[in-house]
Amino acid sequence: MKRLAIIFFLCCFHIAFSQEIVEKKDVKVGVVLSGGGAKGFAHISILKALEEAGVRIDYIGGTSMGAIVGALYASGYKASELDSIVKSINYETILSNDSPRKSKPFYEKEDGEKYALTLPIRKRSVGIPVAISEGQNVLNLFSKLTQHVGEIHNFNELPIPFLCIATDLETGKQVVLDKGSLPLAMKASGSFPTLLAPVEINGKLLTDGGVVNNFPVDEVKAMGADIIIGVDIQSGLNDKEQLNSALKILNQIVGFQMYKTLEDKHKKVDVLLKPNLDNYAVVSFDKAEEIMQQGDSVGLANMDVFRAIAKRQIKKEFLTIKKDYFKKIHISEIQITGNKHYTRAYILGKLNLKKKDSTSYKRLVESIDNLSSTDNFELIQYEIDENGTGNTVKFSVKETDIKDYLKLGIHYDDLYKTGVLVNFTSKHLLFKNDIFSADLILGDNLRYNINYFIDNGFYWSFGLRFRYNNFNSNVKFEDVEASKINLNYEDFTNQAYVQTVFSRKFAIGAGIEFKRLVADTETISELFGQPSTSNNGKFYFDKSSYLNFLGYIKFDTYDKSYFPKEGIFLDAGMLYYVTSTNYNKNFSPFSQLKADFGIAFTFFDRLTFHFISQAGFTIGKNDNRALDYNVGGYGENFINNFIPFYGYDFSELNEDAFLRSGLTARYEFIPKNYISLVGNFARVENDLFNEGRLFENTKSGYMAGYGVETFLGPVEIHYAWSPDHKENYWYFNVGFWF
Repeated sequence: MKRLAIIFFLCCFHIAFSQEIVEKKDVKVGVVLSGGGAKGFAHISILKALEEAGVRIDYIGGTSMGAIVGALYASGYKASELDSIVKSINYETILSNDSPRKSKPFYEKEDGEKYALTLPIRKRSVGIPVAISEGQNVLNLFSKLTQHVGEIHNFNELPIPFLCIATDLETGKQVVLDKGSLPLAMKASGSFPTLLAPVEINGKLLTDGGVVNNFPVDEVKAMGADIIIGVDIQSGLNDKEQLNSALKILNQIVGFQMYKTLEDKHKKVDVLLKPNLDNYAVVSFDKAEEIMQQGDSVGLANMDVFRAIAKRQIKKEFLTIKKDYFKKIHISEIQITGNKHYTRAYILGKLNLKKKDSTSYKRLVESIDNLSSTDNFELIQYEIDENGTGNTVKFSVKETDIKDYLKLGIHYDDLYKTGVLVNFTSKHLLFKNDIFSADLILGDNLRYNINYFIDNGFYWSFGLRFRYNNFNSNVKFEDVEASKINLNYEDFTNQAYVQTVFSRKFAIGAGIEFKRLVADTETISELFGQPSTSNNGKFYFDKSSYLNFLGYIKFDTYDKSYFPKEGIFLDAGMLYYVTSTNYNKNFSPFSQLKADFGIAFTFFDRLTFHFISQAGFTIGKNDNRALDYNVGGYGENFINNFIPFYGYDFSELNEDAFLRSGLTARYEFIPKNYISLVGNFARVENDLFNEGRLFENTKSGYMAGYGVETFLGPVEIHYAWSPDHKENYWYFNVGFWF
């Protein structure tokens, strides 16, 4: 019996001793990833080397780009997946405030794409934006990439426990983010000053953690790590010869604090890895492949060290969470919080989501793009919770605190000559969801545009438009002895309308219009024996006021307003002239129908074919030449019935009906630089159908040109000609059309 007891004791001791050996053999590894902007791509290569060596990572902490890479890895991505992700991102788009044009509100597509500079107005003073970008595109990307862990709010519960560092802008102290919204924490830690706007979390305004702690060794060690592997991608302070840009100077200032303590932090790291990234900057996003190759070199050089660490660990399977971007979300409830000046209907209308909808994560992110593109919200977050009947989608929005803006633009073209655009825009001025915009155009031809619009989302919206437009031009005129006359043209148009929009692409509307039209010339004093009725020697083609009814259908999926590469455009409308002050004593009610259609498609991402067709005809009797269709010339800001036609002089062709079609072949030989060749054809006749002889008396014109996209808008020069006559024309324009 005594013998059995001794044997039992020895067995228990052996088992306990073996367990202690096993427990002592296993070590927990923490990885620290520093900030450094685009240089952080090297982190991915290091993580890939650790995977290949079999190292089990137990904790990850990072700052700025280190926080972004670390958070994605901690959420279940393998290094090879991160490699593919960073190579697929368009960083110019992500780091800008620009949303895809398809996401923009219909109002913005029509009236907002003409400003070169937008400045916020705070407390009646014009300021500058706090950063180049609010970062909603960045947050959307992070939300999409981490949706598979969207219900995890304690970062210790991620497949790999994680934390990151941000800086409190009020106190200058560091904030450790280890719980809450993972994508928001990633954005806060990576909000490089002036590049991305700071983020408010729990009442604190947070920015890039690199300002106070770019290498969080102590924080990762406190998580329970036995061995710390640190990846430092910082290149040290620059000398004075290298400080040749605002970004480098700002980076230098931020670096003063971080490099003070960096040497002590390096001493606390068990394995320190420093890829050679001196030749790269924080914004070298186009050098991802090269930067990762530098990380590969360091990872390969330390492979034996990594394998030695792996041997001290118990092997565990890498924990991943299924990332199902195609999973359908069945919406049983939509919750919205944070909105004050924008109604629930407005927000749902922009999101284009309703109860009982089925959607995907991809479409959900596109919906957030739609809401973000209104520029009314500086932050949009979402959560998806499952319930017994489907999913509850919770949106938390933070409205921008800026409601007033000053916007500027410049333009030159051959008709309106020089113009400087000054705009004042105010939001929720009188009611929720409204926007007021006033354009004053100073230059050779004074003009204004005033718009007021109440956007009710899914429901009918209401708008007011007021326009004054004038120009002076020499136009061909065959009905008198003079070959050309000097035409003075003034238009006052005031509209009230209702409109509804479907899927941000399709709009229908109807309204009432009051128009005052003055068209005169001093070149002639009479026409067909009709003398001038003015003592100042002018002949008036029209000097009347009109009351009209209008209706329209619009469809717009162009990817860009200028130089579109894909999409379809349709603008079809009817204007019914009801009554007039009848200056020339020849008015009777009539209607005009006009439609513009366009389609663009691109091959090999460079060669675009853009087909356009325009048509208009008159129902009833119109004896007023000023209200005919006037076809000819070049421009994209023609009003009323003036229609461009390349190869002919401005307003050279005139009749009650017209049909014009054209095909543009446009080649982008270097980014944002285009050469183009255009052929257009038109019939301008009273009877378009001409008893089946549709091509009789068809006019033709051709144009070749060069254009470039700039921050001021398109800059273009074109040469146009027609085989119908011997004349040719040069067209030149600068800036957005307005």
